[in-house]
Amino acid sequence: MDTEQILAAHGQRQLSSVLEGLRGRERADLEKQIAQIDWNTVEHWRKQEDLSGKGRVQPIKGLDCVEIRRCRDVFAKTGTEALQNGKVGAVLLAGGQGTRLGSDAPKGAYDIGVSRPLYIFEQLVANLLQVCSACNCYVPLFVMTGEQNDEYTRKFFQKHNYFGYPSEYVRFFVQDMAPVVDFEGNLLLESASRLAMSPNGNGGWYSSLARNGALRDFPDLEWLNVFAVDNVLQRIADPLFVGATILSGCNCGAKVVCKRDPYEKVGVLCLEDGVSSVIEYYEMTDEMATARDRDGNLTFGFGVILNYLFNLKKLNETVGEKIPVHVVRKKVPFYANGEIVSPQTENAYKFETLILDMVRLMKTCLPFEVVREREFAPIKNKTGVDSVESARELLLQNGIRL
Repeated sequence: MDTEQILAAHGQRQLSSVLEGLRGRERADLEKQIAQIDWNTVEHWRKQEDLSGKGRVQPIKGLDCVEIRRCRDVFAKTGTEALQNGKVGAVLLAGGQGTRLGSDAPKGAYDIGVSRPLYIFEQLVANLLQVCSACNCYVPLFVMTGEQNDEYTRKFFQKHNYFGYPSEYVRFFVQDMAPVVDFEGNLLLESASRLAMSPNGNGGWYSSLARNGALRDFPDLEWLNVFAVDNVLQRIADPLFVGATILSGCNCGAKVVCKRDPYEKVGVLCLEDGVSSVIEYYEMTDEMATARDRDGNLTFGFGVILNYLFNLKKLNETVGEKIPVHVVRKKVPFYANGEIVSPQTENAYKFETLILDMVRLMKTCLPFEVVREREFAPIKNKTGVDSVESARELLLQNGIRL
């Protein structure tokens, strides 16, 4: 089908007049964008499925810190062998900007140092290098960027000599984007010749990576450790975590912390209809949130920190399964009648997939408890809870010079 036929088939004839007014490169660019649209995703605006409904939710058994210490040598041996044999890769989710920190640069480029520069990217690479040094090998590092920060991120790594990591083990790939529609399902424009697009959520990391083709450079990979850019204390490609997950026979593993209180705003690893799942804090009833076992521990106490280990074979098997698409109402500036319109209220739908939904597709997931003060220093805000301030305090407690 040509572009006009595509627009007609999907009820987007309003863009025909836009195309008529374009020539040359601008017209070609818009036609290319239209040709690449995943219309199945766009159609979710019409369905508005309720994705919050849960099946029978039960607590899940996992490894606590005591059990991990007891089996430390066995886990470490298995995990180290996997790393040394090239079985493990690391995937850094770094598509976001540092807007909430007051920066227009990628979040990973934010300087959290005090007496010296210390960038978030730098600290994460230092964490990975610790593991590499202990295991005497390097781990392939795949860095997911966004369309807005891809060039900046690549140049930032180059400028800083990849923070001491060998560049031949680093690959960058761009997160897939999804179109934005208004409340009637009409595609919005961001300029006269470009559709308004938004990142397709952190659940799109694997489809984006697979499409990039970088995995072919490392044919021995069997496991991918996926982690978020904003936790500067996390241990990456951790041999204990890798070994424990492999020996468990599970298709994935999740690093977890014991929740601070029943209402801490973290997702919880559990079983849903017998399958490993993550439910968001706002999906839990008061009864679930406050339930405790006979020892006084929270029954649903495994809080996820977005550090997962996925089996690559299982990921490939689930490619055909549709990860749920979450339809989110947002305020989105758009182009109309020759100018940019900045709405004062929500005016559009964005389409996002979430990595926590991938856990359910894996069927089995091992909860692996870590000590919060040693591995969980999220940076969501500039000050206050989960901030640059709180992360600096935790880094200092762990002997990191700022």
